[in-house]
Amino acid sequence: MLLFNTLTRSLEPLQTLEPDHLKLYVCGVTVYDLSHVGHARVMAVFDTLTRHLRASGTRVTYVRNITDIDDKIIKRAAERGIGCQALTEETTAYFQQDMAAIGCLPPDVEPTATGHIDEMIALVQRLETRGLAYVGGGDVFFRVRKFQGYGSLSGKSLDDLQAGERIEVNPHKEDPLDFVLWKSAKPGEPQWDSPWGAGRPGWHLECSAMSMRYLGEVFDLHGGGMDLIFPHHENEIAQSCGASGHQHLANHWMHVGFLRINEEKMSKSLGNFFTIREVLAHYPAEALRLLLLSAHYHGPLDYSEGHMAQAAAGMERLYATLRRTGVVGAAAANPDPYRTNDAWTARFKAALDGDLNTAEAMAVLHGLAHEINKQLDAGQSPTAEVEALRRLGSILGLLQSDPESYLRGDADADEATWIEGLIQERNQARQERNWGRADEIRKLLADEGVVLEDGPGGTTWRKG
Repeated sequence: MLLFNTLTRSLEPLQTLEPDHLKLYVCGVTVYDLSHVGHARVMAVFDTLTRHLRASGTRVTYVRNITDIDDKIIKRAAERGIGCQALTEETTAYFQQDMAAIGCLPPDVEPTATGHIDEMIALVQRLETRGLAYVGGGDVFFRVRKFQGYGSLSGKSLDDLQAGERIEVNPHKEDPLDFVLWKSAKPGEPQWDSPWGAGRPGWHLECSAMSMRYLGEVFDLHGGGMDLIFPHHENEIAQSCGASGHQHLANHWMHVGFLRINEEKMSKSLGNFFTIREVLAHYPAEALRLLLLSAHYHGPLDYSEGHMAQAAAGMERLYATLRRTGVVGAAAANPDPYRTNDAWTARFKAALDGDLNTAEAMAVLHGLAHEINKQLDAGQSPTAEVEALRRLGSILGLLQSDPESYLRGDADADEATWIEGLIQERNQARQERNWGRADEIRKLLADEGVVLEDGPGGTTWRKG
């Protein structure tokens, strides 16, 4: 498989240190609030990567952390008048529910920062021993200029950073570029004992300690959003390699592009911030996932009502195709989605092997749907194509639901009975050539968001 490597700025084979075993670390979320659609995109991309690699025969150890101690958490807990732990337990549960809703499989390990304080302290002590960490004003800082190669991931030089970056003025730092490893305790904040006094870890330190704990001092692939390249991932490399002496923390770095709202960068200050739950209140989860995977992961993705509606319509077309074939029920678990080496499967797998091109893989699904409809119109039975559509859809986390249930959406039993009754009345009106009444019923249902579809097998309906 080829993936763009942020570290080398080139497309490279994804190689593993152990044969057929990929060790993957992805930076998770800071659990101070509900997760937004930008988080959803990052997680859907790495979930798809993991599904694809496992289907291709590679064992994947997927570690995705939870940051449950941070300035934002402390501030939000104080605003709500609750403890930090109560806040993070609540928001962590919401995050996990949201990930499940959009079809993301749980990672193999989901460590929390507060559960790994001992590892963080030990890491800082190693950095002290190597002369890369020092105490200033009760805090512990990292000596950036003593780490050779700082800026290799982001492409930023120390001179550029000194001249152009906004750096917090801190009289306790030896150099303005140095960053904090351990923060001294402040009244009312969570704190842990350490050799430097009571305090809490810096954000960058957390991921270094957790990735090294579960994947080793050097592992295969590190991922996250593009906004984390600098300073977070740059500082991770400095801390981890500074302590271990290795040249690399991860041999391959993969970053997901920004999500924009109506062609503007998503920002709370602009009022264009959508949580996953806000979107799922109006659209099916698979429609959101289809949109998140509709563009190449490395580039930006624009979220808008128009694009979301297009994604919902695309999912409806795919499920309507399955319904035409008479498929009933959810898809059975498929342990080997690539077992069949037909032309559709080969094209789909080649798309994902080529830098995880989910847009091209999605085109294969739509091509299969077109072929299925073509064969049905000709009176043929597209059994192999239907099987391939669901089998390959599972790699993208799509088309695993019962088609009828998906298309009927949130309609309850009473609403379904009412709709079916009107359809029967409309069928009777059509038999009697009472076209006016038939049109009235179609319009009445359309006004309620119900779309009728007439076909050789009768009239079906879906929530539009």
